[in-house]
Amino acid sequence: MSPEEELRAEDAAAAEAQAVLEKFDRESNVRIWEGVPRSIVRYLMVAFAVYSVLINLVFNWETRIERASFVGGLVFLIFLIFPATKKGKKKPNHIPWYDLLLGVVGGGTYFYFVFNCQAIIKQGIKLESYQVILGAIGVLITLEACRRATGIPIVVVASCFIIYAMTQKSLALNVYNLFYTTEGVIGTPIRACSTFIVLFVIFGAFLEKTGISNFFIQLANSIAGGSSGGPAKVAVISSALCGMVSGSSVGNTVTTGAVTIPLMKSNGYKGEFAGAVEAAASTGGQIMPPIMGAAAFLMVEYANVAYGSIAVRAILPAALYFAGIFITVHLEAKKLGLKGLPRDQLPQFGRLIVAQGYLLLPLLLLVYLIITRTMAMAAVLATVLAIVVSMFRKETRLNLSRFLDALENGAKSTLTVGIACAVAGIIACVITTTGIGTKLITLIVNASGGYLIVALLLTMVTCIILGMGVPTTANYVIMATTCAPILIKMGVPTLAAHMFVFYFGIVADITPPVALAAYAGSAIAKSKPMKTALNASKLAIAAFIVPYVFALNPAMLFIETHWYEVVLIILTSLLGIFGVALGTEGFIYKKVPWLLRIVAIVGGLTLLYPGIVTDVVGLVLVGGIILYQRMSAKREGQLAR
Repeated sequence: MSPEEELRAEDAAAAEAQAVLEKFDRESNVRIWEGVPRSIVRYLMVAFAVYSVLINLVFNWETRIERASFVGGLVFLIFLIFPATKKGKKKPNHIPWYDLLLGVVGGGTYFYFVFNCQAIIKQGIKLESYQVILGAIGVLITLEACRRATGIPIVVVASCFIIYAMTQKSLALNVYNLFYTTEGVIGTPIRACSTFIVLFVIFGAFLEKTGISNFFIQLANSIAGGSSGGPAKVAVISSALCGMVSGSSVGNTVTTGAVTIPLMKSNGYKGEFAGAVEAAASTGGQIMPPIMGAAAFLMVEYANVAYGSIAVRAILPAALYFAGIFITVHLEAKKLGLKGLPRDQLPQFGRLIVAQGYLLLPLLLLVYLIITRTMAMAAVLATVLAIVVSMFRKETRLNLSRFLDALENGAKSTLTVGIACAVAGIIACVITTTGIGTKLITLIVNASGGYLIVALLLTMVTCIILGMGVPTTANYVIMATTCAPILIKMGVPTLAAHMFVFYFGIVADITPPVALAAYAGSAIAKSKPMKTALNASKLAIAAFIVPYVFALNPAMLFIETHWYEVVLIILTSLLGIFGVALGTEGFIYKKVPWLLRIVAIVGGLTLLYPGIVTDVVGLVLVGGIILYQRMSAKREGQLAR
């Protein structure tokens, strides 16, 4: 292929990836700006990013002023960036007059609050009629901004909560709670977003400029590219690492999937399986410590647990999630007789670490500083280090233009996270002020008959439904306010309860019928969407099992346990995941009969549940099947395969 043909192929692939993003990821459906208007929009975004840093490091304003001004900027920029619909051909430099009006009015309602904050605080609930109208307009325009930036699911949920609130309290009181207090739109989620999530989003944007994503893919290639079915294993490792930083299941599925999915298909995997591997791995990036798609920072607020503790306790469940995908991929490769990539075409691990290992320094510094210093300080210093390491190579060196690009990209990503947090604050406010949370808890507890396993099942279904099509951060806020208290009421430790609802909120991205990450993967793989989603759910089977384990026995989260018990839990859990994967895949050395597949799954589940008796039973069942299959395959001459 000539250089010109390669360039055309790359452009075509990039255009296809962008089309998929715009279809499944609202964040990528933006207006086209060119020339002077493009420069104006660019510098507005840069200014918002700089402002977000200044309100954390320099300005010392009243908290309502900081939060309201932050949301006001979000709302205005969203109407400037996001069109009302994904349909129709986009005209460069075109924005309808009513979008400008909505942006100005919507942002203006928040800045009215900013400039009259002290007077409104003194008024209390005695709002003037025009203030009620302004607040109501602000809430409605915020909902529309959220629909444009993140999609309709979270807006529908929030609207239902608002309608319920209107049946309980007057319009004026609801507007006061939702708009003018720190319980509503400018509540805890926005506080977390404006104080440190935005800083981590900007850090991620600068980290991308260092070439970290390509480094992760090359690192994964050096580790697993040469083994059986190497391209799929590369997709698992690279998507876990990239998804952790990106904070978007759909976005990561498309960006890394544009490289990994065609490679998997060329290696012999079916399109439905290739798309599913990428979707499942990218979704798992949201539960991957240390960043966990920014949700870990919100968990600090809602679970009242130190960040370091959350990151450490999330390691084993995340490891089991990816181990399940990795093992299934390996067994599928063995079943299909797939080989790895030629070793001479792969980077060498040692040379790669020596040449580009410095790209990991900002991440390592981030983790260290988060544990030892404040999160805001950690994000800022890690960003500075990311800028420094970008200078080591000509391709990644930050000149002024690339520096502004990083700030612009950080601001753009903040828009979707921030507006989702604002609307999540509406939901949290209604739950707090109307008592519906208590009613929901009572309903689930009564429906469960007092049995924890039933309550866990009902909570899981609720989380998957509420999490459909909702961004990671907003997803967790909804789960933390609606579902986690149910489990805490039933006796589940606080962190285990929050991790449980977080996991099941996240897997909505690959669970039919609204499996956006899986559908994005299927679009790239040109496979059947529903079949891809079902394959992704099978690959991510650990995500449907492990939360039950740590909810029923928090030892998996290293809660109330000893080091030797932790070692035992790690070993038995990994073998348990292997047993479950063996059962769902139906192959080890040779095809496994259905009866033995069921036994393998049962054995795997017993190994996953901490306890000496269950461990022994699981070890006998899973170990026995592995030994039997090996002996049988050896007799039939299939062992070499």
